[in-house]
Amino acid sequence: MRQTAVAGCYNVRIPQRFGRTVSDTAISYSELGDALARAQAGIDASDLHGSLTGYLCGGGSADARHWFDALEFDHGGDTTAALPAELLEQLYRQCTAWLSDPELGFEPLLPAAETPIDVRADALVEWCRGFLGGFGLAGAGHRGSLSRDAEEILADFGTIAATHFEYAGNEDDEAALAEVIEFIRVGALLLHAELHAAPRSGATLH
Repeated sequence: MRQTAVAGCYNVRIPQRFGRTVSDTAISYSELGDALARAQAGIDASDLHGSLTGYLCGGGSADARHWFDALEFDHGGDTTAALPAELLEQLYRQCTAWLSDPELGFEPLLPAAETPIDVRADALVEWCRGFLGGFGLAGAGHRGSLSRDAEEILADFGTIAATHFEYAGNEDDEAALAEVIEFIRVGALLLHAELHAAPRSGATLH
């Protein structure tokens, strides 16, 4: 897999994950995707999850019942009515819990590992595009208070969102994709930590 290089080194140390705290009730990619397809939402599961994650990281104020409308998808209200309210609320609670998980269990919602790599890579691109859109709707990018590290993470997310992946058909493809997924996972956690930390003068990501 060939990709545009992304900056993966910031002034930060992320501890090793030891497990997930919400795995028993986690909504799967296929479950969310099926619900979106039935509702003819015009958005896939990774894009929606990325949008919600970006919105939450950016400090979006909508609650579990209203976040879908806050993301301003062009659906005329019909999609919200067609989607199970319980599913949307559960997804919101799941994403919120993962972002705040002390064991760092958050992961972007992507197709299962047995899915062809090109499908997973395309879903990751869609996740990044959704994240940037949700982050922007939350208003975080207009506050003028992001650290340089946070700005660099957002720029790298934009690079990935505009990337077309190419594949060599070997094990290096899987390793490269795993590296980008881990970068996205850590980047989202860092942005969430910075924007949800107690205000401090000159605070940066450390």
